[in-house]
Amino acid sequence: MKRNLQCDFCYRRCTITEGGSGWCGTRTVERGALVSTNWAKAVSLANDPVEKKPLYHFYPAHRTLSIALFGCNFSCSFCQNYSISQQEFQRTRATQEIEPEALIRMAQEQNCDSVSFTYSEPIVWLDYVLAAAALAKEAGLYTIMVTNGSFSDTSLERTLPLIDAFNVDLKGDEEFYRRVCSSSAEAPLSAIKRIAESDSHLEVTTMVNEASHTPAMLALLTEQLIERKVSVWHLSRYFPNYRSHDRATSEAYIDQATADALAAGIPFVYPGNSSLDTSSRCPVCATLLIERRYGRFIRCTSKFQTGVCTECGTGLWGRFPD
Repeated sequence: MKRNLQCDFCYRRCTITEGGSGWCGTRTVERGALVSTNWAKAVSLANDPVEKKPLYHFYPAHRTLSIALFGCNFSCSFCQNYSISQQEFQRTRATQEIEPEALIRMAQEQNCDSVSFTYSEPIVWLDYVLAAAALAKEAGLYTIMVTNGSFSDTSLERTLPLIDAFNVDLKGDEEFYRRVCSSSAEAPLSAIKRIAESDSHLEVTTMVNEASHTPAMLALLTEQLIERKVSVWHLSRYFPNYRSHDRATSEAYIDQATADALAAGIPFVYPGNSSLDTSSRCPVCATLLIERRYGRFIRCTSKFQTGVCTECGTGLWGRFPD
C-alpha cells in the first residue's frame, strides 16, 4: 500500500506519495521513506572569500568552501542562479558526487575556515546541509548558510545549532513574493526574527529592482528588519536575468536606498553589485575600520582592533578575530 509522507524542510510541508515529488522536485518517497533525489550531487563548488556570500561582519577575509546541490522551493522570475535551481534545468545539469565527509576534507585541504551552503536553495537539500555541518563543526570549521529563509518551524530549530552564520534573503513585501516568487514573505520574516534571537550570526540581503522596489516598499522592509533587530542589510542591484527583463537598477537608486535605511536606524547597510563604497565605518564616529572595494576585502585599518574602533571605543557589531 502506498504511503503519503510529509516533508518538513520548508514552510510548504508537501505531502508526497510513493514515487512522487514535492513542490521543489528534489524530495520523493521510496519504499515508504522520504529521500532526497539530489543527495551529494553537487552542481557548484568553489573556494570563495566570505564577503561573496555576502557576509561582511563574520570573520572578514577568510576563505569558505561553497557548495550547492540542485533545487529551490521558489520560482523567482529574476533568479540569478536559475540554471542550478529551477526545475526545467534539473535533468541537464552536470553533477559531481561529493559526500559530506569529502566536502570537509576538501575544505581542510584548501585551507578554508568555513563551509558554505549556498548558490541554489539549501533548504531543499537540508538533510545534506545538516550532515555536512555536523562534520564541519567537529573538524573546527565554521558553517554558513545562504538561504531564502523559508524554513518550517521544526526544520529551523534543527538547523540553528549547526549553522554559525546565515545570510537570509528578504525579497520584498508580501505582494512581491506572491507575484514574482510564487511564495510568501511570512516564513522568511519569521526565520529572520528567530535567527536574530539566536546565537547564530545574521545578515540580510535584498535584491533591489527599481521597477518594483518602490521607496515605500523599501521603507516597509526597513521597518520589518528594525523590528527584528537586524544589524546588517545588503541592498544588491538588480540586473535582468532568467525571465525578468526590467532594466538594471541604477547606482543612484541603490545609493539613496542605502542612505535611507541607514537614516532609519539599521546600523550597517551596504550596496551590492555596485561600484559604491562597501567599507565599514564606526557607527558613532564614522572612522574607517574595514576597507572594501566592490565588496572585496582590502584591509582592516589601524583604528580597528579585536572588533573595536580604537578612535572612540565603540564595538563593531559582528564576529571578528581576537
